Amino acid sequence: MIEKEELVKQLTQITNEVLTIAQLKAGDLFVLGCSTSEIVGGQIGKASSQEVGEWVIRTLLDLLQPKGIHLAVQGCEHLNRALVVEQTVMEQYHLEEVAVVPALHAGGACSVAAFKYFQNPVEVEHIVAKAGIDLGDTSIGMHIKHVQVPIRPSIRELGGAHVTALYSRPKYVGGPRANYQ
Repeated sequence: MIEKEELVKQLTQITNEVLTIAQLKAGDLFVLGCSTSEIVGGQIGKASSQEVGEWVIRTLLDLLQPKGIHLAVQGCEHLNRALVVEQTVMEQYHLEEVAVVPALHAGGACSVAAFKYFQNPVEVEHIVAKAGIDLGDTSIGMHIKHVQVPIRPSIRELGGAHVTALYSRPKYVGGPRANYQ
């Protein structure tokens, strides 16, 4: 299993690369999809680790909160990929709350950890984030604003989990006469 210090170091580097490329600012939404099962070398949904989930959430909160970027934590398929956010985020973005509290095998370790470490956690059905990280191929694309652009972090695996990331850019419209910055 990956050691805490190494996980924190690698996740910090991955997150900082994504934040730099995505150019997020205070008030933006950042989505996390995470399979702790994959991080510890297991199969998604089969070897959840609450300890690893807590390491991941604490690391991301420590990086995002000082920048004013809001973390949204995607749940597993058993919760229809509902997301944990702070209640203030739900209210600010007019998100629809759903009635569920995540559990280790129905929501996942990171969702449970988010409920532990957020001030006023709630589950919402859907968000439109500007960027995010996917640890273990959990498919965060449904929560990233169009047009989605893949990011290839320099670290491609966190423990045993494949790492991908996405950010969004404005749509190009106007055809051949248009100018883009």
